[in-house]
Amino acid sequence: MDAKHSTVDETIMDTLHSVRTLLGMQIAFISEFKDGRRIFRFVDSAEDLPPLVCVGNSDPLEESYCQRVVDGRLPELIRDARQNAEAMTLPVTAALPVGAHLSVPIRFSDGHVYGTFCCFSLAPDATLNERDIRTLRLFAEMTCKLMEQQIEQSHSHQLIVDRLQDTLDAERFNIVYQPIIHIAQHRIVGYEALSRFSAEPIRSPDIWFNEAAEVGLQEALELATIRKALQGLIRFPDDTYMSLNASPATILKGSLDALLADYPLDRLMLEVTEHTSVDDYAQIVTALKPLRDRGLRLAVDDAGAGYASFRHILKLQPDIIKLDVSLIRQIDCDTGCRALAGALIRFAEETGSKIVAEGVETVEELKVLRALKVNKAQGYLLGRPTTIDALPSEPAWGDGFPALGGSNSA
Repeated sequence: MDAKHSTVDETIMDTLHSVRTLLGMQIAFISEFKDGRRIFRFVDSAEDLPPLVCVGNSDPLEESYCQRVVDGRLPELIRDARQNAEAMTLPVTAALPVGAHLSVPIRFSDGHVYGTFCCFSLAPDATLNERDIRTLRLFAEMTCKLMEQQIEQSHSHQLIVDRLQDTLDAERFNIVYQPIIHIAQHRIVGYEALSRFSAEPIRSPDIWFNEAAEVGLQEALELATIRKALQGLIRFPDDTYMSLNASPATILKGSLDALLADYPLDRLMLEVTEHTSVDDYAQIVTALKPLRDRGLRLAVDDAGAGYASFRHILKLQPDIIKLDVSLIRQIDCDTGCRALAGALIRFAEETGSKIVAEGVETVEELKVLRALKVNKAQGYLLGRPTTIDALPSEPAWGDGFPALGGSNSA
């Protein structure tokens, strides 16, 4: 049970208990009508009672008070069941026995009856009145809304799971690679592997991965895309590397060790893709240490996009800091963006990290980056993401690009 369902269930149980004690009843329950049976879904009983009604138990719907209240054969408020001729036709009236009984339908917004909200005592109660049944109806309406939301969320959750599982099983995704360029040397030094999904509905990759995280399939989806991306490494020039994306959650699972075992780790870089702070960075450092000791480089993605990325940089001590596109997009015209990028570049120099600028789209942006002593970059100006068969052998701008001069290793 996930946290949302747990909270809703606790609220429903609190509601049952409140209604039962408010009306002076000994048992309160919510039942569901399903396949001709009444199923007890929530039950609250007085502590001094034996378990007369248990969650998950069921009985024939036609033999229940619930059905007869819904179809009008029994009233919603019964002060003494043994004085009601219809109630006495039900064996349970004498068997329990049933004394006072209150029951109202739980009717969803589409009109169908889910079941009933009921409470009863073993003894009659002549003090019950119409105000009590109105109170029960009010609590039932509140509970109905909670339950309907929960059912809708469960349905939505299952749709996402089914869609993702089909995407995984049928491999309805492809990998494209975007060149990472050394500007001064005018050469491609690496490629970032990026996922593209062909499954319906057509949406951006971040939505697919976010949904996978919501329904517990994040690790499966990330490993599947990484596995497919790695198939292209053999096609890369020997002096280039591949950059792969993984979340902290997947890193902590430990599955990457086995997946990367047969690949040259000195030709791979792992980008940490997480936009929220991590609870325990020490665990990630420990999980990555065997891979980094064997040559795997670590990058922190989206630096400058928010507080979390700064935490990643400080705690994970990456080999590469990737400047976020939000900085690059305005770096030639916004002094704030330029100052923040400059601070990250100086930090990288002090800590021995390298800088890669993401999202470079204009010559003006590139000139500013070179003035800031950034030499490695990627973006549409330098090369668009493409399939393995269409990988370029040199930067997209070729010989006609303006000479920018300078040389450094930032």
